[in-house]
Amino acid sequence: MLYAIFGQDVENSLLLRQSARPAHLERLERLQNEGRLLLAGPFPSVDANDPGAAGFTGSLIVAEFDTLQAAKSWAAADPYVAAGVYAQVEVRPFKQVFPR
Repeated sequence: MLYAIFGQDVENSLLLRQSARPAHLERLERLQNEGRLLLAGPFPSVDANDPGAAGFTGSLIVAEFDTLQAAKSWAAADPYVAAGVYAQVEVRPFKQVFPR
């Protein structure tokens, strides 16, 4: 089943994000290589693809896991959690309707 993982950043998270980003992306690449990643990316703080010093407010990951608990465990082990980037992480089941 698919699960949506929402990570909400702490204030002024940009430096924390930059330091933990390589490890965070490595985990996402593993999911992608396993064919389990539907999409992933950050929410810019401003209306721009590159928000510069404004940074980001959080992230969204949609990926396949066997159970809700497996998705929660994976999310809890994210390098952004360990680095203090995320103030909060929410994991919810997700049903893809489009594209088919």
